[in-house]
Amino acid sequence: MKPFVAVSIAMAIAACGAERDSTPATRLSVLETLARADTAGYARAFEPRPFVFPDDHGPHPSFRTEWWYVTGNLTSARSSRDFGFQLTLFRSALAPEAPGSPSNWSTNQAYMAHFTVTDVEGGEFRAHERFARGAAGLAGATAEPLNVWLGDWSIGGTTGVTFPLRVRAAADGVAIDLTLEAGKPPVPQGDRGLSQKGPAPGNASYYYSSTHMPARGAVVVEGDTVPVTGLAWLDREWSTSALSADQVGWDWFALQLDDGWDLMAYRLRRADGTADEWSEALIVDPSGTATRLRFGEEIALESTGTWSSSVDGAVYPSGWRIAIPARGWDLAIEPRIPDQELDLSFRYWEGAVSVGGSGEGGAAVDGRGYVELTGYAGEAPTR
Repeated sequence: MKPFVAVSIAMAIAACGAERDSTPATRLSVLETLARADTAGYARAFEPRPFVFPDDHGPHPSFRTEWWYVTGNLTSARSSRDFGFQLTLFRSALAPEAPGSPSNWSTNQAYMAHFTVTDVEGGEFRAHERFARGAAGLAGATAEPLNVWLGDWSIGGTTGVTFPLRVRAAADGVAIDLTLEAGKPPVPQGDRGLSQKGPAPGNASYYYSSTHMPARGAVVVEGDTVPVTGLAWLDREWSTSALSADQVGWDWFALQLDDGWDLMAYRLRRADGTADEWSEALIVDPSGTATRLRFGEEIALESTGTWSSSVDGAVYPSGWRIAIPARGWDLAIEPRIPDQELDLSFRYWEGAVSVGGSGEGGAAVDGRGYVELTGYAGEAPTR
Protein backbone atom coordinates (compact mmCIF):
# COMPACT_ATOMS: atom_id res chain seq x y z
CA MET A 1 0.00 0.00 0.00
CA LYS A 2 2.47 2.62 -1.23
CA PRO A 3 1.00 5.04 -3.76
CA PHE A 4 3.08 7.96 -2.49
CA VAL A 5 5.81 7.38 -5.07
CA ALA A 6 3.61 8.39 -7.97
CA VAL A 7 5.63 11.39 -9.19
CA SER A 8 8.34 11.75 -6.57
CA ILE A 9 10.99 9.68 -8.31
CA ALA A 10 11.30 12.19 -11.14
CA MET A 11 12.17 14.91 -8.64
CA ALA A 12 14.67 12.73 -6.83
CA ILE A 13 16.69 11.60 -9.86
CA ALA A 14 16.25 14.54 -12.23
CA ALA A 15 19.93 15.43 -11.95
CA CYS A 16 21.20 11.84 -11.79
CA GLY A 17 22.63 10.04 -14.76
CA ALA A 18 23.47 6.95 -12.71
CA GLU A 19 22.40 4.89 -9.75
CA ARG A 20 22.40 6.88 -6.52
CA ASP A 21 22.32 5.91 -2.83
CA SER A 22 21.17 9.06 -1.08
CA THR A 23 18.30 11.06 0.30
CA PRO A 24 17.27 14.23 -1.56
CA ALA A 25 18.10 17.41 0.35
CA THR A 26 14.39 18.32 0.53
CA ARG A 27 11.95 15.74 1.83
CA LEU A 28 8.85 15.21 -0.27
CA SER A 29 5.31 15.47 1.05
CA VAL A 30 3.00 12.53 0.52
CA LEU A 31 -0.02 14.79 0.37
CA GLU A 32 1.47 17.41 -1.93
CA THR A 33 2.92 14.77 -4.24
CA LEU A 34 -0.38 12.96 -4.66
CA ALA A 35 -2.35 16.19 -4.97
CA ARG A 36 -0.18 17.15 -7.96
CA ALA A 37 -0.48 13.75 -9.60
CA ASP A 38 -1.13 13.96 -13.34
CA THR A 39 -3.10 11.08 -14.83
CA ALA A 40 -3.40 12.25 -18.44
CA GLY A 41 -2.16 9.73 -21.00
CA TYR A 42 -1.61 6.85 -18.59
CA ALA A 43 -3.53 3.58 -18.33
CA ARG A 44 -6.12 3.50 -15.55
CA ALA A 45 -7.69 0.79 -13.39
CA PHE A 46 -11.41 1.13 -14.14
CA GLU A 47 -12.79 -2.39 -13.65
CA PRO A 48 -11.77 -5.83 -12.41
CA ARG A 49 -9.78 -7.99 -14.75
CA PRO A 50 -8.21 -11.43 -14.24
CA PHE A 51 -4.57 -11.62 -13.23
CA VAL A 52 -2.44 -13.51 -15.73
CA PHE A 53 0.78 -15.11 -14.49
CA PRO A 54 3.66 -14.92 -14.98
CA ASP A 55 2.96 -11.70 -16.92
CA ASP A 56 1.44 -9.84 -13.98
CA HIS A 57 4.45 -10.59 -11.77
CA GLY A 58 6.35 -8.32 -14.18
CA PRO A 59 6.09 -4.62 -15.09
CA HIS A 60 3.08 -2.63 -16.37
CA PRO A 61 4.81 0.41 -17.89
CA SER A 62 1.64 2.04 -19.25
CA PHE A 63 0.53 2.74 -15.66
CA ARG A 64 2.16 5.62 -13.88
CA THR A 65 3.47 3.70 -10.88
CA GLU A 66 3.86 0.22 -9.41
CA TRP A 67 5.82 -1.62 -6.78
CA TRP A 68 7.17 -5.00 -5.77
CA TYR A 69 7.01 -4.98 -2.00
CA VAL A 70 8.43 -7.69 0.27
CA THR A 71 8.41 -7.72 4.08
CA GLY A 72 9.03 -10.46 6.57
CA ASN A 73 9.92 -11.61 10.05
CA LEU A 74 12.91 -13.91 10.49
CA THR A 75 14.46 -15.90 13.33
CA SER A 76 17.87 -17.52 13.74
CA ALA A 77 17.67 -21.06 15.06
CA ARG A 78 21.31 -20.69 16.06
CA SER A 79 20.75 -17.80 18.45
CA SER A 80 16.95 -17.18 18.60
CA ARG A 81 17.76 -13.72 17.25
CA ASP A 82 14.84 -11.98 15.49
CA PHE A 83 14.86 -9.64 12.50
CA GLY A 84 12.37 -7.81 10.34
CA PHE A 85 13.08 -6.72 6.78
CA GLN A 86 11.55 -4.69 3.97
CA LEU A 87 12.67 -4.43 0.35
CA THR A 88 10.46 -2.40 -1.97
CA LEU A 89 11.27 -1.64 -5.59
CA PHE A 90 9.17 1.15 -7.11
CA ARG A 91 8.74 1.91 -10.80
CA SER A 92 7.43 5.32 -11.86
CA ALA A 93 6.71 6.54 -15.37
CA LEU A 94 7.97 10.07 -15.90
CA ALA A 95 5.80 10.51 -19.01
CA PRO A 96 3.07 8.43 -20.67
CA GLU A 97 5.17 7.68 -23.77
CA ALA A 98 8.77 6.52 -24.11
CA PRO A 99 11.08 9.07 -25.75
CA GLY A 100 12.08 8.45 -29.33
CA SER A 101 15.81 8.89 -28.77
CA PRO A 102 18.02 5.90 -29.67
CA SER A 103 20.33 6.65 -26.72
CA ASN A 104 20.92 3.84 -24.24
CA TRP A 105 20.13 6.42 -21.51
CA SER A 106 16.77 7.34 -23.01
CA THR A 107 13.77 6.22 -20.93
CA ASN A 108 10.48 7.36 -19.46
CA GLN A 109 10.88 4.99 -16.48
CA ALA A 110 12.56 5.65 -13.14
CA TYR A 111 13.08 3.43 -10.11
CA MET A 112 13.36 3.95 -6.38
CA ALA A 113 14.02 1.33 -3.69
CA HIS A 114 13.68 1.21 0.09
CA PHE A 115 15.57 -1.38 2.15
CA THR A 116 15.25 -1.79 5.93
CA VAL A 117 16.40 -4.23 8.59
CA THR A 118 15.02 -4.34 12.13
CA ASP A 119 17.39 -5.96 14.64
CA VAL A 120 14.97 -6.78 17.46
CA GLU A 121 17.47 -7.86 20.12
CA GLY A 122 19.87 -5.05 19.22
CA GLY A 123 17.05 -2.51 19.27
CA GLU A 124 18.26 -1.03 15.99
CA PHE A 125 16.48 -0.07 12.78
CA ARG A 126 18.39 0.60 9.55
CA ALA A 127 16.77 2.24 6.50
CA HIS A 128 18.32 2.93 3.09
CA GLU A 129 17.15 4.36 -0.24
CA ARG A 130 18.31 4.27 -3.85
CA PHE A 131 17.29 5.91 -7.13
CA ALA A 132 18.13 5.14 -10.74
CA ARG A 133 16.91 5.58 -14.28
CA GLY A 134 15.28 2.57 -15.86
CA ALA A 135 17.97 2.56 -18.55
CA ALA A 136 21.53 1.49 -19.30
CA GLY A 137 21.09 -1.57 -17.09
CA LEU A 138 20.90 0.53 -13.92
CA ALA A 139 17.38 -0.57 -12.99
CA GLY A 140 14.51 -2.40 -14.62
CA ALA A 141 11.96 -5.19 -14.51
CA THR A 142 11.11 -8.27 -16.57
CA ALA A 143 8.34 -10.87 -16.25
CA GLU A 144 9.91 -13.99 -17.79
CA PRO A 145 11.98 -14.69 -15.87
CA LEU A 146 10.84 -12.37 -13.10
CA ASN A 147 13.63 -9.96 -12.27
CA VAL A 148 13.27 -6.52 -10.72
CA TRP A 149 16.46 -4.70 -9.83
CA LEU A 150 18.05 -1.42 -8.89
CA GLY A 151 21.80 -1.94 -8.91
CA ASP A 152 22.48 -5.03 -6.82
CA TRP A 153 19.20 -4.80 -4.92
CA SER A 154 16.87 -7.30 -6.54
CA ILE A 155 13.77 -9.49 -6.37
CA GLY A 156 13.81 -12.30 -8.91
CA GLY A 157 13.22 -15.91 -9.79
CA THR A 158 16.06 -18.34 -9.19
CA THR A 159 15.45 -21.08 -11.79
CA GLY A 160 13.97 -19.33 -14.82
CA VAL A 161 10.48 -19.46 -13.26
CA THR A 162 8.91 -17.07 -10.79
CA PHE A 163 9.25 -19.11 -7.58
CA PRO A 164 11.25 -19.54 -5.50
CA LEU A 165 12.20 -15.86 -5.35
CA ARG A 166 15.61 -14.60 -4.35
CA VAL A 167 15.62 -11.27 -2.48
CA ARG A 168 18.94 -9.46 -2.07
CA ALA A 169 20.08 -6.07 -0.77
CA ALA A 170 23.07 -4.65 1.09
CA ALA A 171 24.02 -1.20 2.42
CA ASP A 172 26.25 0.19 5.17
CA GLY A 173 26.86 -2.95 7.19
CA VAL A 174 23.49 -4.69 6.76
CA ALA A 175 22.39 -7.16 4.10
CA ILE A 176 19.80 -9.79 3.28
CA ASP A 177 20.05 -12.77 0.94
CA LEU A 178 16.80 -14.73 1.15
CA THR A 179 14.94 -17.42 -0.78
CA LEU A 180 11.14 -17.21 -0.67
CA GLU A 181 8.91 -20.14 -1.58
CA ALA A 182 5.54 -19.47 -3.20
CA GLY A 183 3.51 -20.61 -0.18
CA LYS A 184 -0.17 -19.83 -0.59
CA PRO A 185 -1.35 -18.76 -4.05
CA PRO A 186 -1.69 -15.02 -4.74
CA VAL A 187 -4.98 -13.51 -3.58
CA PRO A 188 -6.68 -10.54 -5.33
CA GLN A 189 -7.34 -7.53 -3.14
CA GLY A 190 -10.49 -5.37 -3.31
CA ASP A 191 -13.10 -6.30 -5.90
CA ARG A 192 -11.47 -9.23 -7.73
CA GLY A 193 -8.16 -7.38 -7.76
CA LEU A 194 -9.50 -3.86 -8.34
CA SER A 195 -8.63 -1.89 -5.20
CA GLN A 196 -10.66 1.32 -5.26
CA LYS A 197 -9.02 4.20 -3.37
CA GLY A 198 -11.77 6.82 -3.82
CA PRO A 199 -15.07 7.54 -5.58
CA ALA A 200 -13.66 8.84 -8.87
CA PRO A 201 -13.53 6.31 -11.76
CA GLY A 202 -9.95 5.12 -12.26
CA ASN A 203 -8.85 6.18 -8.77
CA ALA A 204 -7.90 2.57 -8.11
CA SER A 205 -5.10 0.06 -8.43
CA TYR A 206 -4.72 -3.54 -9.53
CA TYR A 207 -3.53 -5.28 -6.39
CA TYR A 208 -2.71 -8.82 -5.32
CA SER A 209 -0.75 -10.33 -2.44
CA SER A 210 1.18 -13.49 -1.66
CA THR A 211 0.52 -13.53 2.06
CA HIS A 212 2.37 -16.57 3.41
CA MET A 213 5.78 -17.26 1.85
CA PRO A 214 8.26 -19.48 3.74
CA ALA A 215 11.65 -17.75 3.82
CA ARG A 216 15.20 -18.92 4.45
CA GLY A 217 18.64 -17.42 3.99
CA ALA A 218 20.87 -14.99 5.85
CA VAL A 219 20.88 -11.55 7.42
CA VAL A 220 24.18 -9.71 7.83
CA VAL A 221 24.58 -7.13 10.59
CA GLU A 222 27.99 -5.47 11.01
CA GLY A 223 29.87 -8.45 9.62
CA ASP A 224 27.88 -11.09 11.51
CA THR A 225 26.15 -13.45 9.07
CA VAL A 226 23.09 -14.96 10.73
CA PRO A 227 21.24 -17.91 9.10
CA VAL A 228 17.51 -17.32 9.37
CA THR A 229 14.11 -18.78 8.56
CA GLY A 230 10.68 -17.20 8.74
CA LEU A 231 7.74 -15.90 6.73
CA ALA A 232 7.54 -13.19 4.08
CA TRP A 233 4.71 -11.26 2.41
CA LEU A 234 4.70 -10.00 -1.19
CA ASP A 235 2.46 -7.15 -2.33
CA ARG A 236 2.08 -6.26 -6.01
CA GLU A 237 0.22 -3.13 -7.03
CA TRP A 238 0.10 -0.88 -10.09
CA SER A 239 -2.04 2.19 -10.72
CA THR A 240 -2.51 5.71 -11.98
CA SER A 241 -4.34 7.20 -9.01
CA ALA A 242 -4.09 9.66 -6.13
CA LEU A 243 -5.48 10.33 -2.70
CA SER A 244 -8.98 11.78 -2.68
CA ALA A 245 -9.58 15.33 -1.45
CA ASP A 246 -10.22 14.47 2.21
CA GLN A 247 -7.69 11.62 2.58
CA VAL A 248 -4.50 12.43 4.50
CA GLY A 249 -2.76 9.05 4.83
CA TRP A 250 -3.22 5.40 5.71
CA ASP A 251 -2.52 2.70 8.30
CA TRP A 252 -1.71 -0.65 6.63
CA PHE A 253 -1.43 -4.05 8.33
CA ALA A 254 -0.09 -7.38 7.02
CA LEU A 255 -0.35 -10.06 9.72
CA GLN A 256 0.63 -13.74 9.64
CA LEU A 257 -0.77 -15.85 12.48
CA ASP A 258 0.74 -19.08 13.72
CA ASP A 259 -2.51 -20.99 13.08
CA GLY A 260 -2.02 -20.41 9.34
CA TRP A 261 -4.42 -17.47 8.91
CA ASP A 262 -3.31 -14.15 7.39
CA LEU A 263 -4.88 -10.69 7.53
CA MET A 264 -4.46 -7.56 5.42
CA ALA A 265 -6.19 -4.32 6.43
CA TYR A 266 -5.65 -0.72 5.47
CA ARG A 267 -7.45 2.26 6.92
CA LEU A 268 -7.47 5.29 4.63
CA ARG A 269 -7.69 8.24 7.01
CA ARG A 270 -9.70 11.41 6.50
CA ALA A 271 -8.54 14.81 7.75
CA ASP A 272 -10.74 14.42 10.84
CA GLY A 273 -9.02 11.11 11.74
CA THR A 274 -11.90 8.84 10.80
CA ALA A 275 -11.67 5.91 8.38
CA ASP A 276 -12.63 6.58 4.77
CA GLU A 277 -15.30 4.33 3.27
CA TRP A 278 -12.74 2.98 0.78
CA SER A 279 -10.70 1.30 3.53
CA GLU A 280 -10.23 -2.44 2.94
CA ALA A 281 -9.69 -5.71 4.83
CA LEU A 282 -9.11 -9.33 3.82
CA ILE A 283 -8.45 -12.58 5.69
CA VAL A 284 -6.86 -15.67 4.13
CA ASP A 285 -7.41 -19.12 5.61
CA PRO A 286 -4.69 -21.81 5.84
CA SER A 287 -5.68 -23.26 2.45
CA GLY A 288 -5.36 -19.87 0.71
CA THR A 289 -9.06 -19.00 0.44
CA ALA A 290 -9.65 -15.26 0.91
CA THR A 291 -12.65 -13.52 2.50
CA ARG A 292 -13.22 -9.79 2.08
CA LEU A 293 -14.47 -7.88 5.14
CA ARG A 294 -16.37 -4.60 5.44
CA PHE A 295 -14.12 -2.15 7.30
CA GLY A 296 -15.81 -0.72 10.38
CA GLU A 297 -18.65 -3.22 10.17
CA GLU A 298 -17.11 -6.69 10.16
CA ILE A 299 -13.64 -5.62 11.29
CA ALA A 300 -12.71 -2.94 13.84
CA LEU A 301 -9.33 -1.22 14.32
CA GLU A 302 -8.25 1.01 17.19
CA SER A 303 -4.92 2.45 18.35
CA THR A 304 -3.77 1.64 21.89
CA GLY A 305 -0.70 3.87 22.26
CA THR A 306 1.56 6.45 20.61
CA TRP A 307 5.22 6.99 19.75
CA SER A 308 6.93 10.34 19.11
CA SER A 309 9.57 10.71 16.39
CA SER A 310 13.03 11.83 17.43
CA VAL A 311 13.20 13.92 14.23
CA ASP A 312 10.56 16.49 15.13
CA GLY A 313 8.25 15.00 17.73
CA ALA A 314 5.65 13.86 15.18
CA VAL A 315 3.21 11.50 16.90
CA TYR A 316 2.41 8.10 15.38
CA PRO A 317 0.04 5.46 16.74
CA SER A 318 2.04 2.63 18.34
CA GLY A 319 0.08 -0.46 19.39
CA TRP A 320 -3.29 -1.50 18.00
CA ARG A 321 -6.24 -3.78 18.50
CA ILE A 322 -8.00 -5.49 15.59
CA ALA A 323 -11.26 -7.34 16.21
CA ILE A 324 -13.47 -9.47 13.95
CA PRO A 325 -16.26 -10.25 16.43
CA ALA A 326 -18.27 -12.64 14.27
CA ARG A 327 -15.24 -14.94 13.90
CA GLY A 328 -13.87 -14.57 17.45
CA TRP A 329 -10.78 -12.60 16.43
CA ASP A 330 -9.37 -10.13 18.96
CA LEU A 331 -5.73 -9.32 18.26
CA ALA A 332 -3.27 -7.08 20.11
CA ILE A 333 -0.48 -5.75 17.86
CA GLU A 334 2.77 -4.23 19.17
CA PRO A 335 5.92 -2.95 17.40
CA ARG A 336 8.95 -5.20 17.85
CA ILE A 337 10.86 -1.99 18.61
CA PRO A 338 9.25 1.46 18.86
CA ASP A 339 11.41 3.42 16.38
CA GLN A 340 11.02 2.01 12.87
CA GLU A 341 10.59 5.35 11.11
CA LEU A 342 12.11 5.77 7.64
CA ASP A 343 13.63 9.25 7.47
CA LEU A 344 14.25 9.21 3.72
CA SER A 345 12.87 11.28 0.83
CA PHE A 346 9.50 10.52 2.43
CA ARG A 347 9.07 10.08 6.15
CA TYR A 348 6.85 7.24 7.24
CA TRP A 349 6.81 4.48 9.86
CA GLU A 350 7.03 0.92 8.66
CA GLY A 351 8.15 -1.95 10.80
CA ALA A 352 7.93 -5.41 12.27
CA VAL A 353 5.20 -6.14 14.81
CA SER A 354 4.19 -8.98 17.11
CA VAL A 355 0.62 -10.27 17.41
CA GLY A 356 -1.22 -12.04 20.22
CA GLY A 357 -4.76 -12.73 21.33
CA SER A 358 -7.57 -14.83 19.90
CA GLY A 359 -7.98 -15.95 16.31
CA GLU A 360 -10.42 -18.10 14.37
CA GLY A 361 -13.17 -19.38 16.64
CA GLY A 362 -11.66 -17.55 19.61
CA ALA A 363 -8.66 -19.88 19.92
CA ALA A 364 -5.46 -18.44 21.40
CA VAL A 365 -3.01 -17.35 18.72
CA ASP A 366 0.30 -15.55 18.24
CA GLY A 367 1.90 -14.15 15.11
CA ARG A 368 4.10 -11.61 13.39
CA GLY A 369 3.55 -8.96 10.75
CA TYR A 370 4.30 -5.54 9.32
CA VAL A 371 2.59 -2.17 9.73
CA GLU A 372 2.94 0.94 7.54
CA LEU A 373 1.84 4.42 8.72
CA THR A 374 1.83 7.49 6.46
CA GLY A 375 0.64 11.07 6.78
CA TYR A 376 1.72 11.54 10.41
CA ALA A 377 5.11 13.22 9.91
CA GLY A 378 6.16 16.17 7.77
CA GLU A 379 2.63 16.77 6.55
CA ALA A 380 0.12 19.55 6.98
CA PRO A 381 -3.00 18.16 8.72
CA THR A 382 -5.28 19.29 5.87
CA ARG A 383 -4.96 20.49 2.28
